[in-house]
Amino acid sequence: MKKKIAILGSTGSIGTQALEVIDKLNDRFEITALSAGSNVNLIAKQIEKYQPKIISVKTKFDSDVLKDRFPHIKCLYGEEGLIEICKTEEIEMVLVAVSGKTGLKPTFEAIKSKKDIALANKETLVMAGDIIMKSAKDNNVKILPVDSEHSAIFQCLNNRTQVKHLIITSSGGPFRTSTKEEMENADLRSALSHPRWNMGKKITVDSATLMNKGLEVIEAHHLFNFDYDKIKVTIHPQSYVHSAVEYIDGSIIAQIGIPSMHIPIQYALTYPDRTEGIETESFDFTKAGKLEFFEPDLEKFPSLKLAFEAGEKGGTYTVCLNAANEEAVFAFLENKIKFLDIYNITKEMFDNYKPVFNADIDSIIEEDEKVRVKTKELIEKYKRG
Repeated sequence: MKKKIAILGSTGSIGTQALEVIDKLNDRFEITALSAGSNVNLIAKQIEKYQPKIISVKTKFDSDVLKDRFPHIKCLYGEEGLIEICKTEEIEMVLVAVSGKTGLKPTFEAIKSKKDIALANKETLVMAGDIIMKSAKDNNVKILPVDSEHSAIFQCLNNRTQVKHLIITSSGGPFRTSTKEEMENADLRSALSHPRWNMGKKITVDSATLMNKGLEVIEAHHLFNFDYDKIKVTIHPQSYVHSAVEYIDGSIIAQIGIPSMHIPIQYALTYPDRTEGIETESFDFTKAGKLEFFEPDLEKFPSLKLAFEAGEKGGTYTVCLNAANEEAVFAFLENKIKFLDIYNITKEMFDNYKPVFNADIDSIIEEDEKVRVKTKELIEKYKRG
């Protein structure tokens, strides 16, 4: 029988690539539910092609538009729409590919409803990793990583008691070889010019500051239950080594392949099986050329250091880090602040933040909102003249 799956964020980068993977594996999956933000035209095309039973979009207006066009489909909207999808009894797996805090509550509800999770939303674990992982354990739910780095570690991780380090690789982003002065004057176009990956704007800017790698460190801490001193970040410009695990005997097991999100998406969907998929190109060692590895420059990229600090401090420090950074990135994308002000704003918010420990999901959401309000106020002081 086909596995019934819901895709939250079906019109985004991960969602569309997941549908491409499923097209290749069409005998294994049934698209039961889809969700999107405001891209009504694209989700309408997806509805026509996949005929889901339930869809959800951002607003009631868009939901009503789709209901008129597809009267046989249950059309929902907003956070409640996502949560209702995640509680739908017949769905067996939820691919969480929405961005930001939007994924937190629906993921939590899906876990409580005993759905396996293919997780491409790092904010869920950054904001509430302890709660999410405990709930997954209590409900006997698998959380399967979709990020290429976490998928790589997942594939390389064998005997946990013999692990020395998790090694998360990073391309270094578009400013790897830039000076601090060049970064000071960086424009939006250069910040979005990622050398290896085609991603959404927010995550691309996070990759340029290395905050994305910092968030991945926090995610790895929760996902694999390792202390922060056992997690390393290594700059690898070629992006062939997606991450690795170092063992106490000196052995390092790495996952290597072409830079393609189709592969980790497919592995999360088909785990524990492997099957031929959409990617037909193989990694050729003889043509790969030189593989380079460097220590991250924490003076040029202090966001990575700040993420480690937030994770180690615990509580809602990671909520503050994520919310402040996200609002600062949005301000940069709107040309309101300079590139380096993303870190400056995030650091100022972090240094003045009073955390909550042992918070529940509702408290985490409240803290997130408080930080965002204060960050927006701070952004006003940094605005370009």
